[in-house]
This record gives sequence, C-alpha cells and structure tokens, in this order.
Amino acid sequence: MTAAADLLHPVVLHHVVNTLQWPGLRPLQEAAVAPLLAGADALLLAPTAGGKTEAAAFPTLSRMAAENWRGTSVLYLCPLKALLNNLAPRLETYTGWLGRRAAVWHGDVSASRRDRIRRERPDVLLTTPESLEAMLVSIRTDHHEFFAGIRAVIVDEVHAFAGDDRGWHLLAVLERLRRLVRKADPSRELQVIGLSATVGNPAELLHWLEGSGAGRRQAEVIAPDLPTATVVGAAPGAVPPGAIELDYVGSVPNAAKVIASLHAGEKRLVFCDSRALVEMLGTELRARGVTTFLSHASLSAQERRRSEEAFTEARDCVIVATSTLELGIDVGDLDRVIQLNAPTSVASFLQRLGRTGRRAGTVRNCLFLTLTDDAVLRAAGLLTLWGRGWVEPVVAPPDPRHIVAQQLLAYCLQEGKVGDRLWADEWNGLAPFDRSAEPIVRHLVRAGYLDSDGGLLFIGPEAERRFGRRHFMELTAVFTAAPEFTVLWGRDEIGRTDPKLLTDPVEGPRLLLLAGRSWRVTHTDWKSRRCFVEPADSGGRARWLGHSPFALSFPLTRAMRDVLLGTDPPVALTPRAVARLAEIRDKYTDRVHPAATMIVRDPDGDDVRWWTWAGDLANRVLAASLGDLADPRQAPDEAYLRLRSDLTPQMWKTATAGLADRICLPHVNAESLAGLKFNTALPPRLAEATLATRLADLPSAQTVLHEPTRWS
Repeated sequence: MTAAADLLHPVVLHHVVNTLQWPGLRPLQEAAVAPLLAGADALLLAPTAGGKTEAAAFPTLSRMAAENWRGTSVLYLCPLKALLNNLAPRLETYTGWLGRRAAVWHGDVSASRRDRIRRERPDVLLTTPESLEAMLVSIRTDHHEFFAGIRAVIVDEVHAFAGDDRGWHLLAVLERLRRLVRKADPSRELQVIGLSATVGNPAELLHWLEGSGAGRRQAEVIAPDLPTATVVGAAPGAVPPGAIELDYVGSVPNAAKVIASLHAGEKRLVFCDSRALVEMLGTELRARGVTTFLSHASLSAQERRRSEEAFTEARDCVIVATSTLELGIDVGDLDRVIQLNAPTSVASFLQRLGRTGRRAGTVRNCLFLTLTDDAVLRAAGLLTLWGRGWVEPVVAPPDPRHIVAQQLLAYCLQEGKVGDRLWADEWNGLAPFDRSAEPIVRHLVRAGYLDSDGGLLFIGPEAERRFGRRHFMELTAVFTAAPEFTVLWGRDEIGRTDPKLLTDPVEGPRLLLLAGRSWRVTHTDWKSRRCFVEPADSGGRARWLGHSPFALSFPLTRAMRDVLLGTDPPVALTPRAVARLAEIRDKYTDRVHPAATMIVRDPDGDDVRWWTWAGDLANRVLAASLGDLADPRQAPDEAYLRLRSDLTPQMWKTATAGLADRICLPHVNAESLAGLKFNTALPPRLAEATLATRLADLPSAQTVLHEPTRWS
C-alpha cells in the first residue's frame, strides 16, 4: 500500500487489505484519496469496471468516520434503479466495516422498507434524482430533518444525466438540497463527486455538476489512467489489431446465425438499438439452441433481474440488451461484446467496449453486425471518429424552461407555500431557475397551476387536475412515457407492450413477442391497461412506440461522408463489409465531394436534393431558413434535404447570398411539442421556442452555408 492509502481511515484500510485482500489501490483510487478527504468537488474518470465506486466511497467513508458524521450524510445517486440494486451489496459491505448502514430507495422499494428508512436513517442513501424529489415533496418524510445532515453527494454515471433534461432536473433538486443543508448550518457546503467513464469535456462537466457551488471549494478532474481526460480506447492504439471488427450480415436471422456459430463456450453481450430488435434476435438465437437471456426497459423488473442474475452465473450464453446494460451494472466477466447495427455515439461505443477485457489475459473487443446499408455506413463513420480519438462533449440541452416550470410546482408542493418574491432564492441563483424565470411564474399563476394570495404562492387547481393523481407522482417524473399495457401470465408480470399490438386487425389469435417468447392474448382489460396471455409456439410480434430517432451529429455525418469518399475505419473489415462498402460508395458517387456540398437533380427532374452531410439538426435549420426553396413536405435527414423542383443555379445563388447571417430556427408542430413534458405549464410561445432551440444546430448550418455548392 502507498502513502495515499495510508490516509484512509484505519478501519477502511484494514478491510481493503484483509477483507478484500487487495495488494494495493488502483491509480484512480490512489489519486482520489487526498482531494476527496480534503472535501474537494471532483469528477472521477475511468473505464467501465475501473474502480470508480471505491475511489469515491473509501475516502468519503473515511471522512464520515473521522469527522463523526451522523444521520443520513451521504447520497449516492444513479440514473437507473437496476444500477442501484447492483451497487447496494457492495456499499452495504463497505459501510458495515465502520458499523454504519446503507439503504436503497426507489420506486420498486416496498412501503414497509421506506418506513424503516424514515425511522432508522441510513448513513448512505442510494437513490435516483426522481426518488429524491419524491422524498422532498412527500408529506410522510420530514425533509428538513432527514436531509439536514447531508455532507456529500456522489453522482454515478454523471454523463448519463448531463446530456438531457434529467441533468437539469438533477441540478435543480441538488440546489434545493443545498438550500436545506445551508438552513441547518450556514457554514456547510455540499461536496459533489461525479463518476463517469465517457466524456470529451471533463472540466466543463465538473463545473456544470457543481451548480451554484462552483468556485466555493477546490475542484479537480481525477483521471490518472486517462492522459487525454477521455475514456480508455479513444485511440485505436489502446485496442489490439483485429479486436474490433465490422461485418455486414443483412438480416436478423443471419446475425443470429453468426452469433450462434462464433465464440462457442464464451459469454457474449449483444447490444441492439431497439426493444423490438432485442426480442427478434433473442427468439432467433433460442431457435438455434443458444442459451439466451434478454434485458430491456419494457420487461418486468423481475424478468430483467432473473435474466441478469442467470447470465452472471452462466458461461456459454448470450444476453441481448438495449442500452440498459451500457451503464455500470455488473453482469460478470464478459468475453465478447457484439453490436447489432451501430450505437448512437462514440461515447456509447466506448462504454460498451469497456465491458470487455476486464480479466487478466483478455482484451477489449467488439464485433459489429450491421443489417442495412445505413447501419454499415453509420458504423464505419463512428469507428472513423473513434480512430481519430474523438469523443462527443457532454452538453446539457438548452433552455430547459419546462423543467423550470416543473421545479416551481414541485417546490411549492414541497414547502406548501412560497413567497412570491423569495422563490428564486431556493435555487441559490442558479440559472435558469433564477429571476429570469419570472415570465414562467406569471404564466403559472394566470393559468391556475399556482394560486397567489397575500404574497404567497401555492399549488393551484390546474396543477391538481393535470399532475395530482397518485400523490403528484406525475410531477416528479421528468420524461413522458408512451402508454403501454402490462402483460400478465397468470399472476406473473412478463413486461409491457405497445397498445397498437392489441388493436391492429389480425387474422386468427392475437400473438405478442415478449421476453423472447411468443404469447397468445386471452383477455384485455382496457380500463386497467392490462392484458393476459398464455404461451404460444411462435408467431409473436414485438413493437413499442419509442422516442424520436436519434439525431446524427455534424461530426458523425461528416465522418460518414469521409467513408463514402474512401476512408476506411481503423478496424478489421470482413469481406462482406468490404464488398458492401464498395457498393455503397458506388451508389453515392455523385452525392459527396471532399470540399463542397452537392445539389443533385434526378434524371426525371422532379426530385432535387441538397446533399449537405451536416446532420439532422443542421438540416432542419437549413430547411427552415431556405423558405420556399425547400420542399415544405419533407422531414430532413442527416445527409440531405429536398429542394423545389424548378430550382436553378441563379435562383440558388440569389437566395443563399448572406443566408448564413439570417438563419432561423426550425418550425415546431403540435405532435413534437407533445413530447416535451410539462410543456402545458409554459406559455405556448416559450414552449415552442424551447423545442425549436433543441431541434437546431445553428453553428453547423452556418458552416454549411459558408461552403461551396456544386451542381450535378
């Protein structure tokens, strides 16, 4: 053990040496000891299974013991309930060394266990931000007393929060928590520790996580294994030649055939980009005699847990999953990661790659099995970016006005009544939860979401009507979930399915595909949204109403263009992938140019497309900015947008002169707006502006407009 380890509390160090029988701490754990013991805010970066939990927990528990913290003093926040369940045994063990306790609180925890936590407060509480807020607003939890002693907050997989609205929600709830702590002791500042495996902008991410506490204490990015402050594997030299391979297989049955025939006797994790694809591949693998387990968000918690536990204990098997297994849930030592089609980002690929190579003598590896031309091109573009050492920066979505409205309502629910001039103080001046939110407050009062009387704000009848069911649970959930029906076999819950599968016309019995098996629907209870099933031999269908497709970025789309122009990613390509890429390149010959965008008219003259290769969001901006030059019926994709059929070069030159200086945000329709939760609590123009800003990439659109355009 090194001098850094000697700084830990003697009891913690004793158990590290004698109970865990570690010969020493890992580099990240050593580097984290001194700053965390000194109370610094920190972002700990390491690949998956790099020991981040212990790097945060050991110094924090050492402080707890040395400074005699009492009551619930540490919060451990995770994005997934499954990750909390996975971490709980380890943290229960570590706290037990010191005679302390850890407990889990989330939506699946029973009421009796929650009551016990209220009575016998654990030293470390593992929860999600949504469950934390539910505790703050609950009349059964004395939040002023329960949270007054919080000293440190550990946020696991922080990048999974920061890139979407859950990040804004997390920051806002932490500010309310910070306020409670300061009211109990004005001299106390929360220590915030983030854990992440995949970031391209670590310093900015740490500053974001600190919220209003930024600059009040020492802050440090700790990444001794990662000299570039990104994730291991960001450069191809970190992975042996041939360990990453790109193949083209063309169909799900072909993918199953490849998986069944390769790597017999090994444990394989297959990532798919949709729940329906998980179900289809799982069924095909089982039909070939492969021991297969499934994991995705629409399976019941019991079904997922059963699959993940069985997979952990087995050897010659496959687990097929969506991104639910991308984060730090431990499914044991993997031999292989297989990717069907392509992940949505380099960061996501690196997270999945990091699942392998954990045992001595093994290496990180990933096999891409692509099903379509679009998938093989996207995979090749993504791997090209990876080969250049590029990782996406984690950037919070702009203008979260709907989250501001949600927070104002939640805070009034938490405190009962709030001063109509004092509400902004509760977020400690953190924008956008500060005075800039005055127009939103005025709208909430006008629309009846808030009532105002005697200088106080409190929950109004409209908030009761829209969000008041089941003790305002709807108000603490940041995302809008698509309606689904619970599928039951007897008393056992199998999972949830899209209601369209229960209403579409069918001939013969109605068959579902769920948990890798076919089921015959025997009864549907429309009022309670439940359907009852019995096993069927085959023929089931899988479908879910998902979120809108992931928007491909400007860097990824330009890397795809580079592939079409002849760049090969620095990975092994199978003969099938080489042949398919050659066919795709031949198909796109007149649509790509290394120094210009292309306007291409089809031979009949009716279809004119501008091949910008700028990404979905930039093309939305360009379509809106071009006005009547763009086809109003189109939905631009990442590569092109359609133009009016009578367009001439002169018309184009006149219309685009100086257009980079007057681009505009894309139009927002009612269907898109419905996906922005809490949008009804905003003035319509603010709701539209919020979504329009998020559907736009203005800098990339300007880049395209400054590039030359060639006609073909």
